[in-house]
Amino acid sequence: MIEWEVGAHALRVTDADNTELIVHGDDIGVEETSSDVPRPVDETVAVTARELRFPHAVVYAFSLDSNDQYELDPRRGSLSLPSGEFVIDIDTDIKTYLRISGPATINRSDGFESLVVTFSERTTVVAGFRSRHERPSGTITVPDSPEEVATAITHLSSSHKTTKPDRTYPTLRGHPPFLEAGDSLEIPPEIRNETPDTGIELLVPSEYETMFTVAPLAYYLQATIRTLEAEGVRRDPEHPRIRIPDIDVDERLSPMPTLECDVERVLRKTFFMDCLVRNAGPCGTNLASTNLLSALGLDPTRLYELSSERRLETYLDVPYAAIEHRLPDWHLSTYVTPSYDHVEMVPFLLDRLSMIYPPRTSELDGQELVERSLADFYRGGDRSSATVGGRASVGRVASVDIVKPELKNGRIHGWLADGVPIDVFKSAPEAYYNRLDYVDRASDTTSIRVILNDPEMSGEHDSVAEIYRRRSEELPIQVTVEDSLSVVELARLFEDDHDFVHYIGHCETDGLRCADGYLSTSSLDRSNVQTFFLNACGSFYEGTALIEKGSVAGAVTFTKVLNDHAVKVGSAFAKLLVHGFSIERAMRLARRRIMMGKDYAVVGDGTHSLTQGEHRLPTTVIVEPLDGRTADGPTGDDADEQFLVTFDCYSTRATGSYYFPHTAGNEYAYLCGTESNFTLSRSELAALLDETEASVIYDGDVYWSEELRPEFDS
Repeated sequence: MIEWEVGAHALRVTDADNTELIVHGDDIGVEETSSDVPRPVDETVAVTARELRFPHAVVYAFSLDSNDQYELDPRRGSLSLPSGEFVIDIDTDIKTYLRISGPATINRSDGFESLVVTFSERTTVVAGFRSRHERPSGTITVPDSPEEVATAITHLSSSHKTTKPDRTYPTLRGHPPFLEAGDSLEIPPEIRNETPDTGIELLVPSEYETMFTVAPLAYYLQATIRTLEAEGVRRDPEHPRIRIPDIDVDERLSPMPTLECDVERVLRKTFFMDCLVRNAGPCGTNLASTNLLSALGLDPTRLYELSSERRLETYLDVPYAAIEHRLPDWHLSTYVTPSYDHVEMVPFLLDRLSMIYPPRTSELDGQELVERSLADFYRGGDRSSATVGGRASVGRVASVDIVKPELKNGRIHGWLADGVPIDVFKSAPEAYYNRLDYVDRASDTTSIRVILNDPEMSGEHDSVAEIYRRRSEELPIQVTVEDSLSVVELARLFEDDHDFVHYIGHCETDGLRCADGYLSTSSLDRSNVQTFFLNACGSFYEGTALIEKGSVAGAVTFTKVLNDHAVKVGSAFAKLLVHGFSIERAMRLARRRIMMGKDYAVVGDGTHSLTQGEHRLPTTVIVEPLDGRTADGPTGDDADEQFLVTFDCYSTRATGSYYFPHTAGNEYAYLCGTESNFTLSRSELAALLDETEASVIYDGDVYWSEELRPEFDS
């Protein structure tokens, strides 16, 4: 539900999540309208003004007279639209569309604090607003019964805003309702009424492991889960299946344990095909993979108009092998103990469209941790030797027993089970509820505190403080730097409201070292720090305590770390974090810079991002010299020098979104999770780095695009 009110100089829009958007304009006029915007919206109004000012946002413009699409340059901040009909897509906290008649100009204000849409004269436009629906819309009470849990999971798709292929857009999949333990199944009428009846059914055994595994597929397909027992079907390998009205589906779901693989295949294929087909709808764009439909003999316009079950029938007829090589890597897999106690976690995981698997581990061999760290390092870490000496505490460092997980397909992996595995973020139920608390507490300014509790580590302190301060020139970030805090002062800092705390110092079994002793974070009444980085030896347990006390996510270490390693990881992590990367992805990239990167990990909800209001998709660019040239310099004429440039753009918060590589002559968009490759000259690469905000992997290290650009200037 969207509500609005207008004052003399501003339009105030709010949604059911208490998210607020304020649109400023001199002598602004607003009234109800029957006109529409060719996009899914919750509310439309007619707005009259000569100039409209929005918060800082990512912006696209789409011509309604042609297929042309425009993006506001992220650096220079100006876009001119010619005469004609346009839809301007403004990615604010409440999704906003403007239907306008050009000409118009779009500019970023000085300091990039706001976005300004200007017309040649006072003009009336149609504004459409859609809630991102980041909070659950209600609560389903469910008893300890697999059959009842099946029914409850069926109704989680009530949060979808459409049954069309457009449901692949993340803003058209709202947060599913809460699941809460109770004595009987209770589904509020509004949730029942919003649950679509697609006619698609999943017939599965009545057991929790199966319910967890099929939940993502049922949620996306908006399917009804029915148990074999309730249907009176004998359990044997032939019966677990997808069932569509009037159709005997040949591609059945296999019995456990291969059910996990089948669910993954059907979900990945269906989601990908929907992404291609949606381009025939009003929200379509020029995706690079769309030509695959023609190769398969499929008509996207016809498929877009089909019902959900008939569209799925068509997709299932496409051999998986025919599209497997075109599928984006799945963004997230979470490993969850399949028990009634964890049923309440399912909506949070489906909100990120995570695959769900049962947890399986094995012992980590003595040298395996070192070997895995070196493998990551030599794929792109800093090959320079480490300086001996370091962050090792004088006292004892808490030890962590690490295990090896059995990981499935996924760019990022979460762990909601016993044990502490490598290569995953170790989450906890509290982290997901805490995340919702911070949605309600969101403010216009991001509060960052940098704490130096050991003067010998001033190198990292100075580096990260400068990174945060530079970013505060572009975004509303407030940075405070402190050192040598006492136990009471550090405790008060964690109990005060802050968005991110970067602690630089020592950690021992007694806690985080302070000027007058040690702070055990388990002694805090409450942690009101949203995210954190405890860049200290063996800080894992202190980090998990912060999650239990109220934080959402943070970076920690498993054991002792060398000082210059900590500086490298800390500075890279800081840079990625303030540019919108999730905690887990920022840490994965940052720890590539050192040999023993596996000593660093993430606790809490690793999909969480510090800059929640910044909707630009985090991008990594990989640059490799071609024609035998090395990063040390060209072997021939600079004009002939060529580079292979690979874009890697994905976000666990925006699965189904797309990105446009800023390369010369490129006309296509690419699905997030799909890498795109280009061959560029030195001058073209310099222009790309000037126009793109991205992390760049080059010569075995991680840079930010603006700092690497001078390397390629002619």
